[in-house]
Amino acid sequence: MTRLLVNKNELEASLCRESFFDFVKRFWNVIIPETPYFNWHIEYLCSELQILAERVFRREPKQYDLIINISPGTTKSTICSVMFPAWCWTRDATIRLICGSYAFPLSLYLGTQSRDVLLSDKFLSLYGAGMQLTEMQKGLQMNDKGGQRIATSTGGSITGMHGHFLVIDDPINPKQAVSKVALKSANDWIDHTLMTRKVDKRITPFILIMQRLHQNDPTGHLLDNRREGDIRHICLPAELTNNVKPRRLRHFYVDGLMDTVRLSRPILEASKRELGEYGYAGQFMQSPIPAGGAMFRTDRIEVVAATVRGKKSIRYWDKAGTAGGGAFTVGVLMSVDTQGCYWILDVIRGQWEASSRENIIRQTAEIDGEDVIVAVEQEPGSGGKESAQNTVKRLAGFRVRIDRPFGDKELRADPFAVQVNGGNVKLAKGVWNKEYLDELQYFPFSTYKDQVDASSGAFAMLTKLPRKVGALR
Repeated sequence: MTRLLVNKNELEASLCRESFFDFVKRFWNVIIPETPYFNWHIEYLCSELQILAERVFRREPKQYDLIINISPGTTKSTICSVMFPAWCWTRDATIRLICGSYAFPLSLYLGTQSRDVLLSDKFLSLYGAGMQLTEMQKGLQMNDKGGQRIATSTGGSITGMHGHFLVIDDPINPKQAVSKVALKSANDWIDHTLMTRKVDKRITPFILIMQRLHQNDPTGHLLDNRREGDIRHICLPAELTNNVKPRRLRHFYVDGLMDTVRLSRPILEASKRELGEYGYAGQFMQSPIPAGGAMFRTDRIEVVAATVRGKKSIRYWDKAGTAGGGAFTVGVLMSVDTQGCYWILDVIRGQWEASSRENIIRQTAEIDGEDVIVAVEQEPGSGGKESAQNTVKRLAGFRVRIDRPFGDKELRADPFAVQVNGGNVKLAKGVWNKEYLDELQYFPFSTYKDQVDASSGAFAMLTKLPRKVGALR
């Protein structure tokens, strides 16, 4: 009987060691009393994590970092932050992991759950003979082979610590998603602190698990600043959309849902009522653009190589005075052709101090030519009036107009958005296209709004529309 038990334990230990998904299934009830429901995505995520981990176990150079965007309530933290670190030690007890979330109490809680797996009778009976656990605090687990699981949080100090895996689970608090300070702090911490904490830069992968919360959240920041192929991006919105990545996973959706049990239609409708359109779009649809809530349908803008400068053209400037940070100064060149189609011919965009900005505005006017009207937005107050008048003086010899807009940016942008959504706007092909289209696509939730403001100003002046006053209802 003893020998049969030993053989059974050896078999179970081997199965769990060789398959991370089997490990999750067999250790589920160690920390979670509820009956498990293993939707298809759980096995898929376990497989993706194991593929990434196998190269680390063999100390082979990583092929990519991993980003997983998925809804709350889908076992993502249990898989990635609790089970995965414990399973790694069944394969290689020397593995060190740095695991974090947006708040240290949350990181400690996930560390406690992972500790409970390691201290369970089941784990000790299967793997205790080959590894001794030496430190089992909430924020730090260690074994006698040099393995470590270190808990940290966004912005936390991890000096002197290094990991074979960097696992960050929800680096941003959803309640702070629209805070530029919180977004910048999280992105800077990942770029300049966390990424320096690798055992070997060639081998250590970065694993980010989160809901999409903003255009410039850590997912957006990393996707925008990494080379194509450096990141494997898994995106699983609760409802079937074109955001599903990889696209082949679309066929796993049933009746348009990723999970018909835990994310059923009634549950999603309740979540939408609770979070609102914007919160639901980010946390469940993995797109920080509300369905039907984004003002600009950028898919209806045609990008063309051959451009037309129509019968009337305006270069509209939305000025900022900060060098190297903050808002952008933007000059949008817009023209309307004989068919009533509006062309975005060029966008000049930068963060310059005042004197450099004024020189660039003057140089651009010389390049555009005297037939292009130069429009300058005048900000409220005496400072805005003086700044606009100074620009006009420097543009002597050109056709210059001062624009004094009123009302909020969304209301001012609405007439231009109508033309975009009606397929009546074309874009000249250029290196500036992506940043321009991104800002329109995410507006009014975009990180910056200067290009939209300059475009709506140019459109209003081209069409001689009265500037709107009031607020959106």
